[in-house]
Amino acid sequence: MSLVLDPAAQDLLFREARTANTFSDEPVTEEQVQAIYDLVKYGPTAFNQSPLRVTLVRSPEARERLVPLMAEGNRPKTSSAPLVAILSADNEFHEELPQLFPHFPQAKDAFFSERPVREQAATLNAALQAGYFIVGVRAAGLAAGPMTGFDFAAVQKEFLDDDHTPLMIVNIGKPGEDAWFPRSPRLAFDEVVTTV
Repeated sequence: MSLVLDPAAQDLLFREARTANTFSDEPVTEEQVQAIYDLVKYGPTAFNQSPLRVTLVRSPEARERLVPLMAEGNRPKTSSAPLVAILSADNEFHEELPQLFPHFPQAKDAFFSERPVREQAATLNAALQAGYFIVGVRAAGLAAGPMTGFDFAAVQKEFLDDDHTPLMIVNIGKPGEDAWFPRSPRLAFDEVVTTV
């Protein structure tokens, strides 16, 4: 096999990993979340812009505000997950570029002075980081349940501000009973990859 990553790690991150639909009541600690971030922050983004922002929904009061904004079928699992993360794109990420891209601090104004350009870049790169985040949750031995079934405008109004665009909500924790649906099929290599 041509992969150098240990097969058990390959299984943990991809082959055996699934979207969890139920969770145990075992808590997800701040230390686990910090370890996830400390791993996934190294994933590449354009200009190292790193626009992903994570809002952790821990308190019962915050959960009560979030659950009604979820699609009906997502409410039970969001109610019961030990931790819920709202992943959003920071449309003002360019303010951090002098620190994050120090060899060309002018990138802030040269490329990202206009809001529509920033929004497009933030959405693309934060979505990329969201993928890293999901793999990081799996690397921590936890299950992730990413969802886009929610009222985006209401979540933004309730939890974010006009400078942050919600991308997805991720339930996080140890899987509970009957956590998995049967695995759906995947496309074959030659259905996806074309050589020109």
